Amino acid sequence: MKQPWPFVLPVLCAALAGGAAEPPYDLVIRGGRLIDPRNGIDAPMDVAISGDKVVKVAAGIATAEAKQVLDATGKIVTPGLVDMHVHVFHGTERNAYLSNGFDAVSPDGFTLRTCVTTAADAGGAGWRNVAQFKDQVVDRSKTRILAWLNIVGGGMKGGAAEQNPADLESLPAIQAIRDYKEFVIGVKTAHYKGGWAGVDHAVQAAGGGGVPVMVDFGDYKPELSLEDLVLRRLRPGDVFTHVYAKIEGRTSVIGDDGTLRAYLPEAKRRGIIFDVGHGGGSFVYAQAEPALAQGFPPDTISTDLHSTSMNAGMKDMPNVMSKLLAMGLSVGDVIAKSTSVPAKVIRRPELGQLAAGAGADVAVFSLRDGAFGYVDIDGVKRVGKQRLECEATVRAGKVAWDLNGLSRPNP
Repeated sequence: MKQPWPFVLPVLCAALAGGAAEPPYDLVIRGGRLIDPRNGIDAPMDVAISGDKVVKVAAGIATAEAKQVLDATGKIVTPGLVDMHVHVFHGTERNAYLSNGFDAVSPDGFTLRTCVTTAADAGGAGWRNVAQFKDQVVDRSKTRILAWLNIVGGGMKGGAAEQNPADLESLPAIQAIRDYKEFVIGVKTAHYKGGWAGVDHAVQAAGGGGVPVMVDFGDYKPELSLEDLVLRRLRPGDVFTHVYAKIEGRTSVIGDDGTLRAYLPEAKRRGIIFDVGHGGGSFVYAQAEPALAQGFPPDTISTDLHSTSMNAGMKDMPNVMSKLLAMGLSVGDVIAKSTSVPAKVIRRPELGQLAAGAGADVAVFSLRDGAFGYVDIDGVKRVGKQRLECEATVRAGKVAWDLNGLSRPNP
């Protein structure tokens, strides 16, 4: 007869320790359709989390083994969204625009409730004030905050502050990239109007720091060549944001004859990344619709979040994703372009995916059917049949947003 001790001993030890053994999982997200483009998953799957890590992805994980259960039945479960173009260097400095100013927003109030778990500030801080940005925003946010360092030393303060050629310094920018490599993921050039100097210094600094460039290209008089930018000055892996803008001083991707610029497919083949960067003034259907119709979708979806854009046609990340869904992209497409693809672009491939061992950043969406209005920055409206709505957000293993109490027991 076999001895019972091998089976009894663990239970006895647990009892002597003060009760039953602890459940092995802190949180199980159960019953949802998991879409994880990085790992090729689109299927009913549960996600088990311990601490701040995903420990198991499988169908039918026992909920009795979890301290907390989030019921995602009928919902879509994805990696936490990666919004790689936001403005969150908020502060109270007057006339500072998006660099410690009133126009930037405090991230946790506008990210976690929209299923964004990682957000990259796009040029708010330069090398002169990146330490302040770290103390004021990065270190005080539940959201994972990253940064594109502005090639202008003082950051994105607007007006004359961004037009000083003496403040376009590559060497101190390179040093800042190295000093703050835990959150600086690239270099941004935006509003400098003095020819190619902003772009060229940004590329030089990014090369020295081993990171990509994001360029907001526009308002040049005389207008600079978009073809030169994307075929010769930017490098593979660099980002052209505001791809569907129609603004003065910048060649649009769709010409006046309604056709896509002939050199843009070549630029995409070169590895230039074309980013939405919707914002308050950088997305019009007159550009986006013919571009998509001619086989030129965006590589990444981002918001250009700030106090103006979020209260206008942009609104938030799920709204921009839904807008592109209404324009013909699939659910899988918009999720990939909001998770695994931007994670790869910013060279943080550990983000935007939910394999065992990955950080436990998770988004849960409802995909609602109906008639939903989507407006561009000119007030032009399109009606879509579906909308993605953020139901719940898990950041580092903790439920950070729960619209309908999916993580709480039913009465």
